[in-house]
Amino acid sequence: MKKMIELSNVSKAYLSAEIKQIVLNEINLIIDSGEFVAIVGASGNGKSTLLNLLTGIDQPSSGEIFVNNSPLHKLSGEKLTAWRCANVGIVFQFFQLLPALSLFQNIVLPMDFLGRLPKRQRRERAMALLDRVGLANEAHRLPSQVSGGQQQRAAIARALANDPELIVADEPTGNLDENTADAVFALFSHLRDQGKTLVMVTHNEILANAASRKIEIHAGRIHTDSAPLLG
Repeated sequence: MKKMIELSNVSKAYLSAEIKQIVLNEINLIIDSGEFVAIVGASGNGKSTLLNLLTGIDQPSSGEIFVNNSPLHKLSGEKLTAWRCANVGIVFQFFQLLPALSLFQNIVLPMDFLGRLPKRQRRERAMALLDRVGLANEAHRLPSQVSGGQQQRAAIARALANDPELIVADEPTGNLDENTADAVFALFSHLRDQGKTLVMVTHNEILANAASRKIEIHAGRIHTDSAPLLG
């Protein structure tokens, strides 16, 4: 099985009021391609920090991070931004859609940034992705003109724009009602079935137990790492 993610002795610390706060401490982790991993644990234990390291939004204080064979701990600035756009799709809890752009434009934007596809194909792909998440009829609405669940589905479509192998989601159902949350999670499961690797932070135990692997972070360390018990 191909390794998608490999962390070796990764720590992350922040300096606050001249006090060093260790958020992640000596993390060792391997996630294979095609896994659906739920990251769980109480707030303040390092879950979101871990996601920020996996996506290159933040850099480790020490240790090595390889994602899809790229050494993130050695990259910086523009190289990390370009790598992230081409290799990872990010789904945020609060959607992070650009409010002045339509749903369609929000999805085209990452493809414009990467420049991998001709302009016409970018537009066609954006519409195909919106159709895939049930939003083809809402394509030209602004985010403020659709529901929270629709915004989250649009955010998922945007995360898929450049066809990344890795999808990372930070509390993707935290602001959704139960039925919409179930629909979003069903979409994630479908992506896993298509061979995508998914890493999701969630406080929802039902959703976590539906993943193929559950990792609990406690006090900046991996406390448990196992397949969840179903049923």
